[in-house]
Amino acid sequence: MRGMMGGLAGGFLGSMLFGGMGGLGGDGLGGGGGVGMLEIILLGGLAYLGYRFFMKRRQEPPTSPSQVAGTTPGPYAAPAAVADTAGEDRTKGLEYIRRMDPSFGEKAFGETASDAFFRLQGGWTRRDLSPVSGLLTDEMRANLQADADALKAKGRINRLENISVRNVEITEAWQESGQDYVTVLFQANLLDYTTDEAGKVLSGSDTVPVKFEEFWTFTRPVGPGAWRLSAIQQPG
Repeated sequence: MRGMMGGLAGGFLGSMLFGGMGGLGGDGLGGGGGVGMLEIILLGGLAYLGYRFFMKRRQEPPTSPSQVAGTTPGPYAAPAAVADTAGEDRTKGLEYIRRMDPSFGEKAFGETASDAFFRLQGGWTRRDLSPVSGLLTDEMRANLQADADALKAKGRINRLENISVRNVEITEAWQESGQDYVTVLFQANLLDYTTDEAGKVLSGSDTVPVKFEEFWTFTRPVGPGAWRLSAIQQPG
């Protein structure tokens, strides 16, 4: 009984009440303008409907402000908030690193990370990381060399060639336990395939490049110093 329907019911009820009361001043209850049995029944029915409407409204759950305004958050509202927080943490982390090393710059670091990226890919293909061991933490060097040795034992060579880096972006920066940490997202195209010792392609393609993304995290003691790769992670 909202809107136009409520107005019609109210007008109908008012006409019966005031019409009946006007009749009382004339011929009394039995007169032509008095309230008869039909009016009493209709009044009772309307009163019952009004009671039901009132009780229903009391039982309805409250409506949230977002529902009233039509601004219920969509599926990407939370990720956006997370992205904003991550951006703030990255900025603060870079500021902390610069306080202890005023010479630190994002562009220069990106070049340093890219140089390490290419050199380490070459060491991986040769299955010998000793020439680039200074670019790796002890744990990372041991893990990568163990994987390279496993390939050599099987007579396999994982070749990474024609690398073209499309994007280098610092995604995280922080300090922890006396160490600086910076994570870089690499987006690149390259040929990624595996051969036997004779050069026969066993998997992948030596002609069709593939796109890939990896997060590389570099670390060093807080302050000026050489960066070393501590972790490699793929998105997802």
